[in-house]
Amino acid sequence: MSENDMADTRPAITDTATAVPRLYDRLLAALGPQSWWPAESAFEVLVGAVLTQNAAWRNVEQAVDRLQARDWMTPEAILAAPREALAECLRPSGYYNVKSQRLRAACETWLALGGEAGLIDMETAAMRSALLEVKGLGPESVDDVLLYGFGRPVFVVDAYTRRIFSRIGLVSPRVGYDGLQALFHDALAPDVGQFNEFHALIVTIGKSYCRPRTPRCEACPLRGDCAHGLARRNQRS
Repeated sequence: MSENDMADTRPAITDTATAVPRLYDRLLAALGPQSWWPAESAFEVLVGAVLTQNAAWRNVEQAVDRLQARDWMTPEAILAAPREALAECLRPSGYYNVKSQRLRAACETWLALGGEAGLIDMETAAMRSALLEVKGLGPESVDDVLLYGFGRPVFVVDAYTRRIFSRIGLVSPRVGYDGLQALFHDALAPDVGQFNEFHALIVTIGKSYCRPRTPRCEACPLRGDCAHGLARRNQRS
């Protein structure tokens, strides 16, 4: 039986306005606060958002440490850095030549928009639109910057979010970014703290329990709400 077949063994939850807040409460009670994002400034969040693409966070931290050791954790310093040396700093994060180009492009846009001070004064939609123009910055990376760097009430969704909430039965596995984000925007008040915490909790569940091929459904805090987990249990019975 395929994952899509298992997800269809129980009707999808239709009352998302109630279900989404309940799932948040269950995760917070089970896992506790996650204290995200580990960065000291909005610009550092931008750097992390670029480097974390297709990379484990521990590897991103190594690259950030290398930048800080050279005193290159400013857009001006990154743009002035020799290209080969910058790429070498980013090596631990993987795809370092591509990421050095993307980081430089992000820094150019950052400065063109007036730096952190200029971005703070921008409306959320305008800031999001401007950052999405940067080659290599997709919706998830930009929304990381908006939520964690500037405290804007924009919910960040990722592969973990799609996997977990499609298995539960709230969305299709093929749902797009905007549709999945709308699920949270429609069901929750625009609370930056809750958006921050919920996304972090989802990442923890995705890494520790709701794995792609070997999910730990029996131990998952969401097992009572999950159509996928129910199907797995029925298979064994």
